[in-house]
Amino acid sequence: MEKFEEQLRNDLHLFLQSLNEVDERLPECPDVEEKWEEIAKAYLPDGIREFQSYPSASLGWMMYIGLAVAKMWDTEWEIYSKVENLYAYIRDKRGYDAMDEYIREEVLLLRGDDYTALEKLTGECAQRVYNALMHQRLEPGTKEAFNGYVSCLHQLYLMGAAVQLKRMGYRMTKVQ
Repeated sequence: MEKFEEQLRNDLHLFLQSLNEVDERLPECPDVEEKWEEIAKAYLPDGIREFQSYPSASLGWMMYIGLAVAKMWDTEWEIYSKVENLYAYIRDKRGYDAMDEYIREEVLLLRGDDYTALEKLTGECAQRVYNALMHQRLEPGTKEAFNGYVSCLHQLYLMGAAVQLKRMGYRMTKVQ
């Protein structure tokens, strides 16, 4: 599964780079990365439940969470880093089904074209990852299928954070 996750990372990185959404070098933000495991454990019951009927949402919502956590890191990390279950905190604002709208409207403060463009971007990323997962031909309900799903979520979370960090002005370029 490590090779699969690396392929996901490379594909998403190149795709997002082609759209100028991330830099050639991805940002390092240990605070956001350290929240991954806690968020994933809390998210999995909801994400797995929704995956069968709504795979793109189940995957894409994790990219939104990465975007939100990066924004929270930049604004009030002293507060948000202490929230016991950051995923539940985000989800419970409007519920699982409207989590994407909540993050775009209330966390990222997007309106109009920016709001729509981010919806399209996360949808495209989720679909790319879903297609890659389906091409693995993993038997549903197996440990391998579960690990593949978690790999997808992990990369979407990290890429969401990377996109948001760039949007907030954090650039990962060589200093001359």
